[in-house]
Amino acid sequence: MEDSTSKDGGRPARPTVGLFVTCLVDLFRPSVGFATIELLEKAGCDVAVPVTQTCCGQPAYNSGHRKETAAIARQVIAAFEGFDHVVAPSGSCAAMISHHYPALLADDPSWVQRAQKLAAKTHELTSFLTDIVSLKTVDAAMPSNTTVTYHDSCSGLRELGIKAQPRALLSQVENLELREMEDSEVCCGFGGTFCAKYPAISEVIVSAKTKTIAATDADLLLAGDMGCLMNMAGRLRREGRSTEVRHVAEILAGMTDAPPIAGTEEERS
Repeated sequence: MEDSTSKDGGRPARPTVGLFVTCLVDLFRPSVGFATIELLEKAGCDVAVPVTQTCCGQPAYNSGHRKETAAIARQVIAAFEGFDHVVAPSGSCAAMISHHYPALLADDPSWVQRAQKLAAKTHELTSFLTDIVSLKTVDAAMPSNTTVTYHDSCSGLRELGIKAQPRALLSQVENLELREMEDSEVCCGFGGTFCAKYPAISEVIVSAKTKTIAATDADLLLAGDMGCLMNMAGRLRREGRSTEVRHVAEILAGMTDAPPIAGTEEERS
């Protein structure tokens, strides 16, 4: 991040961040959005949430609807290009904007450069907090002897290289022990529209994942993508397992008042 100074030559200006909320956070887990804002503000950023934002277009893109996705991309670019940075609490949405928008609009001279500029300043949350603004302290604590395990979502890991960043942040949370599951980098079976098109295959994959989660005997399962979290939480619940499931942002921000994902009001931590 370039260090810009205020117009009066005083202290460095706070970077402006446009929060890309994501569809699943908006519709199913607003607490992740509030936790993300809390973390970004602690990191010294001014945060705004454009009201004109929509889906990043990934479901349409993965289904082959390139023309429709290009229209979505133009809307997202117009909504977010005025910020210093764009941050999403989702590796898949961040990867869609940063990796696929420029290629999607490559044949449109009036938009491709705008897509490239937006791509260059779009980040997944934990990567932004460690690699760009360096959140120095995480003022969060869990109940004594809380154990967690972490799932590496496919898009974040393979397209954005997100692996060490969430673990580095979690290491700062008091009373938290990370227990790595076997094959943490293996897909959970969600895959966006994959789980709807191929439910039988998806069920086999997520069932294998829940076995490795249960083997850690961790209290909590964490990840950085709501799609993966909802998929694994649903399977864990159907299997009668007690592991709570939360987005990593909620833990880092110390905002665990909401019930766990796929949980009930009685299952608050």
